[in-house]
Amino acid sequence: MNLGDLLNAETIIPELKAGNRWEAIDEMVSHLVAVGRIKMEHREGITAVVKKRETSMSTGIGFGIGIPHASTDLVYEVTGVFGRSRTGVKFDSLDNQPVRLIMMLLVPQGQFQKHLHTLAAIAKLLHSRDFRSALEQAPDAAAMLKIIQNPTVLQGS
Repeated sequence: MNLGDLLNAETIIPELKAGNRWEAIDEMVSHLVAVGRIKMEHREGITAVVKKRETSMSTGIGFGIGIPHASTDLVYEVTGVFGRSRTGVKFDSLDNQPVRLIMMLLVPQGQFQKHLHTLAAIAKLLHSRDFRSALEQAPDAAAMLKIIQNPTVLQGS
């Protein structure tokens, strides 16, 4: 499973409004509810489990990237949402820099080991400067999705 398999245009937020990682998690989970990817009654529980995981160690991995993730019995399939912040989100990142690209990954309980390679592949892809730059400059969610689905098109990746 790769990033392109997890997302579609409606699960990409091209203009995150959040100022910090907690607001970003709230905004992204609420977006998943709004587009019907998670049930409204599961919003609080999913938000809590992602924030609990984030409290143990920030998923701001540097280079302007955040990958909040959690395993929960409130989702039945791997669910992702991608957000871009033009101003940057305070994320308590390893490099103390604001985060501009955030990929949230929700995995069904008991399946996280199976999806660790997906998380690693996402992190590796987002470490490509050309890939990040293309996503940051894309005009909208549809353009961002094309980049995500065809990362090999970018030279120097």
